[in-house]
Amino acid sequence: MCSILCARADMLLQGGAEYNVQSALSEVKQNVQYRINPKQFASYFVDINRDENLSMLLKGQVDLKDRTLAFFSVGTYGIVYKNDPLHAYYYSCEGILKYVDVRTGRNYPYKSYQYDMSGNLVNMGLRISKGETYIYDANGKLMAHWVGANGYDDMGKLVMTRRFVE
Repeated sequence: MCSILCARADMLLQGGAEYNVQSALSEVKQNVQYRINPKQFASYFVDINRDENLSMLLKGQVDLKDRTLAFFSVGTYGIVYKNDPLHAYYYSCEGILKYVDVRTGRNYPYKSYQYDMSGNLVNMGLRISKGETYIYDANGKLMAHWVGANGYDDMGKLVMTRRFVE
């Protein structure tokens, strides 16, 4: 009897949470901060490694020794430093900081909140897995449901792509 129960418990623990547009929104709205102090990110205002980062992105090299890079089709790029995995920094091609993501954890699923340089909430997201994320604007409207390299709107239309490495 115990071996049957233990086997059933293992099966239940292996299952993951499933989300849809509404349940993901409900999750990200819990404990959301609509404003943060932008001074805490002042040292990231300019990407001092801009030329190297853009060069690496052009070569398709996104996993560097101390940071991971991402390039977006809208002309921006992102950096997550390995010694600071709970923050992502998004830059214009000129290397000027546009947005900061604050993440609630590293284990899936986790929430992320993006702020502009004035400290105002721009969007919020629920990262389900490495390849799946729901992103909403500050008012709760779906901006994109990312699946791998593609971001889709609430009608299933492709709205953005990114260079994505599995």
